[in-house]
Amino acid sequence: MISQGDVEARGRLFALSTGLPLTPEVLARLRPQVTQQLIDERLRLQEEQKRKVVVTDKEIADAVAGIEQRNGMAPGTMRGKLGAEGVALRTLYDQTRVQLGWTRVLRDELGPRAEISDADVSAQMAVLKAESGQTEYRVGEIFLPINDPSKAADTTRFADTVIGQLHAGAPFAVVAAQFSQNQTALQGGDLGWVHLNQMDPQVGAILQAMPDGAISNPIRVPGGISIVTLRGKRTVGNDMATMITLRQVFLPFSTPLDPKNPSEQAKKQLAVAQSLGKTAHSCSDMEAAAKADGSSRPADPGAVRLEGLAGPMRSLLTGLTPGQISRPLISVDGIGLIMICTSDRKNMAETGNKEEITAGLLSERVELVSRQLVRDLRRRAIIDLRG
Repeated sequence: MISQGDVEARGRLFALSTGLPLTPEVLARLRPQVTQQLIDERLRLQEEQKRKVVVTDKEIADAVAGIEQRNGMAPGTMRGKLGAEGVALRTLYDQTRVQLGWTRVLRDELGPRAEISDADVSAQMAVLKAESGQTEYRVGEIFLPINDPSKAADTTRFADTVIGQLHAGAPFAVVAAQFSQNQTALQGGDLGWVHLNQMDPQVGAILQAMPDGAISNPIRVPGGISIVTLRGKRTVGNDMATMITLRQVFLPFSTPLDPKNPSEQAKKQLAVAQSLGKTAHSCSDMEAAAKADGSSRPADPGAVRLEGLAGPMRSLLTGLTPGQISRPLISVDGIGLIMICTSDRKNMAETGNKEEITAGLLSERVELVSRQLVRDLRRRAIIDLRG
């Protein structure tokens, strides 16, 4: 069952993340698309339960933290924003749980096809080598399915609403994570670097004319509507990027922070952070501090492409030199500190990047299976709409 309360909670979540006013008129406008999304989620959830897929709370929390990090948000920002507007954190967690579980269903459905062979990678490398000198596009996509042609107008109106809020400053990755029905939703809709022949012709034609950072109008494609943003262009074989390694320490609060009346524990954590800012001079110091202070996040988040980070986080890290610690980053959940360890310029478009090629080939297979399986679930389902 999907209740009116479920529909309203999801609508409030979307309105909050995009900056729409939480008025009855706005929630009514969102209701058709929100209802359709919840129906698809319930169908996916039933399939996950049938296959006994289990997603832990930690996996969900890590996924939400990833959304915050990609958008340059301090840890805990989503929790604070939701709580301030009376939206239960469960609304976001329920959605994320289905998305993570569905990924496992698709891996199961793919079976042996989930393994990308060396021959597959070699063939793709040969294609890239032949295309050296051509243009590739870094694309973000929000895909809104149209399962019932009679509801196409509702989906188009919703797409217009989404685009309006994106132009007003709503983070593309957050909106994609909530409403895109592609398997890239949890990655903020990021399709990575693609060639025009990998995109629907309608989308490819528009990409060629878009400037960096632009957001498209609704694009009708097979199965629904695409909204795309162009994050960059590069010539095949040449994509210089700044790759950094870093260490982080996160000092959690025992209760959510009240900026006007911080708890004694929050004050102590701030003192620890300020002391660390004076005593940590290397990444090994940061690792030791993370271990000693019980940091709830991994000290080493892995290599990061500086240009791929959202504006505020990119600006913060650009201003740091290796071995320099950041100012305390205070959120409702705790305090974070970051130090850059290494910073190197690399050519990310080299045809020998096996990891990137493997991920791209697997993503294509997963997306195709996902759309086919959802269509099958809808075809077999009995959906009773009331009220």
